[in-house]
Order: sequence, then structure tokens, then C-alpha cells
Amino acid sequence: MKNFVFHNPTKLIFGKGTLNHLTEEIPVSTKRVLLVYGGGSIKRNGIYDNVHHLLSEMNIDVFELSGVEPNPRLKTTQKGIDICKNESIDFILAVGGGSTIDCAKAIAAGAKTDHDIWDIVTKKHQVHDALPFGTVLTLAATGSEMNAGSVITNWETNEKYGWGSPATYPTFSILDPTHTYSVPYDQTVYGIVDIMSHALEHYFHHETNTPFQDRMVEGLLKTVIETAPKLLNDLENYDHRATILYCGTMALNGMVNMGYNGDWATHNLEHAVSAVHDIPHGGGLAILFPNWMHHVLDENVDRFKQLATRVFDIDTDGKTDREIAKEGIEALRSFWNSIDAPQRLADYNINEETVELMADKTVKANSTFGGFKTLNRDDSVAIYKSSL
Repeated sequence: MKNFVFHNPTKLIFGKGTLNHLTEEIPVSTKRVLLVYGGGSIKRNGIYDNVHHLLSEMNIDVFELSGVEPNPRLKTTQKGIDICKNESIDFILAVGGGSTIDCAKAIAAGAKTDHDIWDIVTKKHQVHDALPFGTVLTLAATGSEMNAGSVITNWETNEKYGWGSPATYPTFSILDPTHTYSVPYDQTVYGIVDIMSHALEHYFHHETNTPFQDRMVEGLLKTVIETAPKLLNDLENYDHRATILYCGTMALNGMVNMGYNGDWATHNLEHAVSAVHDIPHGGGLAILFPNWMHHVLDENVDRFKQLATRVFDIDTDGKTDREIAKEGIEALRSFWNSIDAPQRLADYNINEETVELMADKTVKANSTFGGFKTLNRDDSVAIYKSSL
């Protein structure tokens, strides 16, 4: 493994009833909070009222940015930045899923600079400071509650990019599994796929001597595979919600990939799809990941074989390594099919007409991408076509 430094400053507060910790975690000097959230779900399930009650106990003036999109938009982010600057906001509280938190990170960074926020997202300008912010998580998926990363979509140019800074870690994140009870079936499925995809992105690398990291990723994947069907049959089961919620955080907080970098090509491919078509991120990953696997299989057949045998228990008798590896890929596809994840881009009415446009988006920032196998625009076209 490579030399590494691990530092994650986010305080994780996990469990039933933990929302009350909000009054302990927001600094006592805080006077003006921007509350960032998405649709109306937090109002229907009571979280909105509970948060307002706790903030009122602290005599905090609350300003709101609602309507954060599932693929958070640049325009929405700019609205939040303007509120922060115009109203002298001193703390941001994101209540929602990963998209809401991603948006809050961009707002926090943009509020402390005169640079255009899109220049930050496209890495033309580095972030060195940000408003402090905390999160109340309501969806298990992205892991944004305990990392510094953010993904923002510029709908006007159909671009979607990930970015991050050491300044954009949440100061705290409150994870109460009961807050995820109201997440509907399809969104729960997308979250499960997203969690597994993060683990898989880590898994495909060429670094040597990572036995413990491999086992952590494999254990996370097996736990999600075992728990997901139980949860989807009982959406208000506390134990199952807690397990998936914890897996979501661990999949992308830096713990399982110390000492190596993963691939992340599939995320780049999906970002291009949803930048053009605005589909659910988890849905796009479910379609693309197995097709990326088939496309790059020969880069390291042994790696795919290890996944097949350790995670999916593929029988090896009388089979070549490549046959075992391919069965593992199909086992992943079969599992995602079994939980009703989408399988083809056609499931979102996406056809060959936009393949070239999407491929252009995958290489707009860089001419090649992917840490496990370097891909180019032609690879993007091939993977998209195999996904139709």
C-alpha cells in the first residue's frame, strides 16, 4: 500500500433520538443559521418542526433554502451563497440526503470567497475556507455526511462534476435511522446501489498489499447484500435501516481505502448521463457498473475473480479464472435486478441519440479517466452502447 495520512474531522452521532444533540453541537456563538433542505419530506415526517424547535431554544435566527434537487443545481447553490452573504449567516445546517449535503458544502465554500462557485467546482480555484456546517442525514446513500466531497450540476451547460476540499468536512453529522423510515422503496434501492458502487470503486485498483482493506470492502458489500432484501421487505425495520445507514457512511469516509486510490470511472460515466438526462444517480450506477466491469475485465482478471469468490460465493470447480470473474459480474447484475434496480438506459427512455453527447461530457474536464484502467471517449461510447 502507499504511504497515507488519514484525518477525518467530522463528529458522527449515530442512533435513535440523537437529533437532540443538535443543541450541543451547534456553536453557542451561532446567531444566524441557513437551513438547507430538499422537498417536503422533512415537513411530512416531522423532522423540520423538530429542527426548528431545537434552533428556537438556542435563540437562533433561521433562514431557509428549500428545494435542493436530487442532482443539486448550480443555480440553487448560488441562491444559498447569496443568502449567506446578504444575511451574515454564521452556520449552515443541511437536513436531508447526500444531494442536500453536497449543496451545503458548495454554499459553505462559496460564502467565504469572491470567486465564482463554478470555478471552485471545476477546480480552477482552490478552497481554503468555508462556513462551518453540520448535517442531519435522512437518506443512506452517498456518504457525504462524513467526507469532504460534493457533486454539483450545471444544468445550463449539462455538466456535473465532483470536487472537494479539506475545508468542506461537516463539523458533525447526526444519523438517526428512524429519519430514513419514510424513504420510499425506489429511493432506498438507489441508495443501496450507490453504497455498493462506492465500495466497488474502491475495490478496483492495482496497489499491492491491501489484504485488510480488501476484506473491509468485501465485508461491507456482503453486509449490504444480506441486509438489503430484508430492509426492502420491511422499510421501517430499525436494525436494517441502521445497518444500511452505517454502511453508507463507512463506504465513503476514507476508512476502507487507506493507502490506495480506487477507479471512479463509472461515477464519471454516470455523472455525464445524469448531467444530460437528470436521472437518479443510483439508477445510473446500477445500469453502468456491470457494463464497465465487462469492458475492463481483462485489465486484472484475478481482481474480478477475487470479488466473485469472496463476495458472491461463485463456485470455481472446472472453470477458468475468466469464467469465474464473469459469473461474479453477472451475480452483481442479478442481485441488483432482484431489488428492482434499473438495468438498461432504455429504462429511462435514453437511446443512442445522446450517446455521443454523453461521451463528450466524460472527457470534457480530462481527456482520459479511471484509476484501474485508463479510459477515453471511445471507451465511454462503447460502455454507453452496451448499456442501452
